[in-house]
Amino acid sequence: MDFLKDIWAFLKVRKKWWLAPVIIILLLLGILLVFGGGSAIAPFIYTLF
Repeated sequence: MDFLKDIWAFLKVRKKWWLAPVIIILLLLGILLVFGGGSAIAPFIYTLF
C-alpha cells in the first residue's frame, strides 16, 4: 500500500496526471491475471490475450 501512496505523491507533485490511466490499467490487468490464474475462469481469461 505504501507503494501506491508514493505513486500518488509523485503524480501530485510532478503534475503527471496523464500517467494515472496507464497505472490504473496496469493494476487492473495484474489483478485479473493473479485472480484468474488459479480459478475456474482461467481458460476464458487466457483467450482474451
